[in-house]
Amino acid sequence: MLQEFNNLMDYIETHLTEEISGKDISKIVGLSDYHFKRMFSYMAGMSLNEYIKNRRLSVANVELINGAKVTDIAYKYGYQSIEGFSRAFRGWSGFLPSEVTKNKIQKSFPKFSFFIDIRGGISMDFKIEKKEKFNIVGVSKRVPIQFEGENNAILELAQSITEQQRNEMHQLADLYPHQVLNVSYDFDDGFLEEKGYLTHMIGFATTKENPFDDLEQISIEESLWAIFPNQGPFPATLQETTAKIYSEWLPSSDYEVADIPGISFTKHNGTSENVYSEIWMPVKKKVSDKLG
Repeated sequence: MLQEFNNLMDYIETHLTEEISGKDISKIVGLSDYHFKRMFSYMAGMSLNEYIKNRRLSVANVELINGAKVTDIAYKYGYQSIEGFSRAFRGWSGFLPSEVTKNKIQKSFPKFSFFIDIRGGISMDFKIEKKEKFNIVGVSKRVPIQFEGENNAILELAQSITEQQRNEMHQLADLYPHQVLNVSYDFDDGFLEEKGYLTHMIGFATTKENPFDDLEQISIEESLWAIFPNQGPFPATLQETTAKIYSEWLPSSDYEVADIPGISFTKHNGTSENVYSEIWMPVKKKVSDKLG
């Protein structure tokens, strides 16, 4: 997978003045646009869009120093106006394009290269498990995307569950872990910049169909799952484990993410200091020797 990532970095370099589509990205890396961008953000510490923007501005900086006109550079790198380009350039470098042209100020942002960096020696516990198709029955809500800390909108959703809904969910719950699952899906495009919304469901796993009007149901297709148990302060340990899955485990594993909602659950025991959680990531075996 690292080779595919580096192939994409090469592709971006030769297409900095063009629009780079999700279809192009998927073809090169062999993953869906969404899953690749999520993995990239955990590995690189920034979104792919931010990386491309920084590379464009870095190359634009060099061209300005070499005498190119601000107007030409703005339109060359996809900006609709000189004002928009100047604002973006100043936000990135701290200087206006005209100051760079006059004073030959240079700020660089090098091209990324990906390689395996073994550090820490901390192993990740996980197991691969096949699960038959099942349903999750519960309540859902569009909530703001948030990477760190407790999401207040999800807490409000949990608090909104009535006693009747709770009893109905328990009547249907007949699958492990026989307790509340958290399921996130339908992410807005701004996910990797921590913008926009996603749909979050709180519910129980079941083999049954939902007969209740005040509950919702989603079906989870048969899949392999990579299951990562983790224990520690909540929600920090859960969030750190997610980051490690995307930045360390996936790139070096024989699996890639399947297009099925991810699931997690947490066993709350009254304190947030040492909480047990599991992250369920839907996966499929990588196809070796991808063509094209």
